Amino acid sequence: MLQQVPQGRVTQHTWNESEIYPETEREYLVYVPAQYSASKPAALMVFQDGLRHADPNGNLRATTVMDNLIANGEMPVTLGIFINPGRFKDQGLKEKPRNRSVEYDSLGDTYARFLLEEIIPKVEKSYSISDDPKMRGIAGGSSGGICAWTVCWEKPQSFRKALIWVGTFVDIRGGHNYPPMVRKMEKKPIRAYLLAGENDLDNKYGNWPLANKQMAAALNYSDYDYHFHYGKCFHGSKAAGAKLPEMMRWLWRDWKK
Repeated sequence: MLQQVPQGRVTQHTWNESEIYPETEREYLVYVPAQYSASKPAALMVFQDGLRHADPNGNLRATTVMDNLIANGEMPVTLGIFINPGRFKDQGLKEKPRNRSVEYDSLGDTYARFLLEEIIPKVEKSYSISDDPKMRGIAGGSSGGICAWTVCWEKPQSFRKALIWVGTFVDIRGGHNYPPMVRKMEKKPIRAYLLAGENDLDNKYGNWPLANKQMAAALNYSDYDYHFHYGKCFHGSKAAGAKLPEMMRWLWRDWKK
């Protein structure tokens, strides 16, 4: 008889008091694994476009993956913050969040500060989270993927694990600059898993397959701790959903050391 995996608890919240992104509001979920104890600070994973990635019927089903990996000891006891991009307060609930590209595609530390100064402190009022950067990861696809890299790049003292699928390393808000930056600037203590595919987008902003190859080549040149999976996937999260357990195992492979 198979042993049932303990299921974590998920609660939904709204953040509408941002000073960093004024006039925005957003929903976020907090995932708390069954093994969590307030006496021991938990690791942390942040997911951009979070609500759909936590959806138990979605492509990623990330909370189910975390339940399984935590139960098997393949990742630490980890809190999840699944956060949506900001929509302006005059938007309808069914409109696409208009602040998504500003938050996710922009270079610089603004979104990282948003997490570190607003969202994480809010969650820490209820839960104990490790401040060890090696115990903090961040994940996302497309623009959410380049955002994950940017957070680690700007704040390696706070985040050192990036999980990226079909990352938007193209010329929307400067993302095409990352490969030369990675080559030329001092190496940072970041671990990154990149997933990309030959059927991804090709438009006026750039070629996503080529951009991800260039990013992976730059990481290789600068001797980063990285893994690059290149397949046939299209733009979206279906391929990432199929590989998420493997991706997370790789990201957290040495957490016990």
